[in-house]
Amino acid sequence: MTHVSEEFGWLRSSEHLGDVYCVSFVRAVSPAEALRRFGVEESTLEEVTFEEMEERSEENADDAAGFVGAAEAGDWTLVVEPGGWRIAADAEVTARVSRATEVVSVCRHDYAADTFTYAVDGETIVSFDPIAPNYRYGSDPDRFVDAMREVGLDPDGTGADVEHPVSGSFALAGRITGVPFTRDMLALGFLGAEPAGD
Repeated sequence: MTHVSEEFGWLRSSEHLGDVYCVSFVRAVSPAEALRRFGVEESTLEEVTFEEMEERSEENADDAAGFVGAAEAGDWTLVVEPGGWRIAADAEVTARVSRATEVVSVCRHDYAADTFTYAVDGETIVSFDPIAPNYRYGSDPDRFVDAMREVGLDPDGTGADVEHPVSGSFALAGRITGVPFTRDMLALGFLGAEPAGD
């Protein structure tokens, strides 16, 4: 859909976020608590800008984000993993972060698969690759089919039918949370930390 593509067109610019990232919304949990649930080294917690967070992530990156940031966004906490994918794609992390709350997560990964995940209280409700929204899994994979159609993610279609999968995923996240992911959100003050080693 044209308006969805235009609304999130800024994400396709190389100056924002890059080729691999995960953006998540965690309901009614503080930034510090969201980072603890993610699994960070608490001794590395510090206030950072988005630009500082990206630089730190790149410096420390292994096979995922080397630095993760969180900021308040209304009733939700925004969690950004520059170069990462864990909240959306790692079931253990998803379960831990969503305990006693809900999480909406969008991962872009140009070298693997993109992922949209919605989880509540440790359980994945619906998850799918936005380029193949007809293949969904979770305890209630059809929960958002009407909203998916409205944002251009045809729940019955194949990848060939999805014009802007990441844009559609962020539009769907905004429908669920009531918090649209805008460029201005990157100007928020973030609390950031290094992920703990496995």
